[in-house]
Amino acid sequence: MTKTIGIDVGTGAVKTVLFDTSSDEPVWLSRRLERVRKRDPFALAERALEEMLEETGTTRDDIVYTASTGEAETLPFATGHFYSMTTHARGGVYLDPEAGSVLDVGALHGRAIQVDGRGKVLGYRMTSQCASGSGQFLENIARYLGVTQEEIGPLSERADDPEKVSGICAVLAETDVINMVSRSITTPNILKGIHLSMANRLVKLLRATKIADTEVLMTGGLALDSGLLAAVQETVAEQELDARVKSHPDSIYAGAIGAALWGAFRHEKLARLGQLAMAS
Repeated sequence: MTKTIGIDVGTGAVKTVLFDTSSDEPVWLSRRLERVRKRDPFALAERALEEMLEETGTTRDDIVYTASTGEAETLPFATGHFYSMTTHARGGVYLDPEAGSVLDVGALHGRAIQVDGRGKVLGYRMTSQCASGSGQFLENIARYLGVTQEEIGPLSERADDPEKVSGICAVLAETDVINMVSRSITTPNILKGIHLSMANRLVKLLRATKIADTEVLMTGGLALDSGLLAAVQETVAEQELDARVKSHPDSIYAGAIGAALWGAFRHEKLARLGQLAMAS
């Protein structure tokens, strides 16, 4: 049995998965999600790995490849590292084989990735790091408003008169929010306005990748934000973009999944090269 591990170290969370990749249909054996919260992300990854091994009765010797992605280039126990765009692309197609694009919305940026049926990146566009379209920005706003991350989506969906915010940069958008609070704008209307601003930026990325008649899977830390998903779907409809945007319950694991699957592919390729070398 061939087993591989994928570890996605993000700014806000560490996602770890364990796969049996010995057949053409990979089997998901275990997963872990740990919020960083000022803790050592590498220590969290190590602990998650140990917990998954114990849960599944697996030893480290059973793991043929431990693949890292995200901010884990220097993870000591990783076999190799993969760029996060390629892992989100592969993980997105694993979660939704019909997806022609992946919309990855993380803590620091958003990006639209055009993919083929194998999860290969065909093209992409991404926001700049200072843009008000990231998870970190939304988390800061939620903290200022006194709501938890889990409350953001449901509150946004209750909005009845969303207030627009600046789409230029996070600093101006945060100033807008402070002014809204002083004018007694409700929290749902503030959050929906932010979501619509973020959605506008994300849909621009989708347009730039020239998608047509395709299914788009949201991945990353904000993929399960129901308010953001609704805002993106609303914006896509308003702009008559030929796309169907959806999420998946396991979208946050897409990067780790892609890492594990690319790790299995690399292991198989290296093993094949080793056999050829021995035969020559």
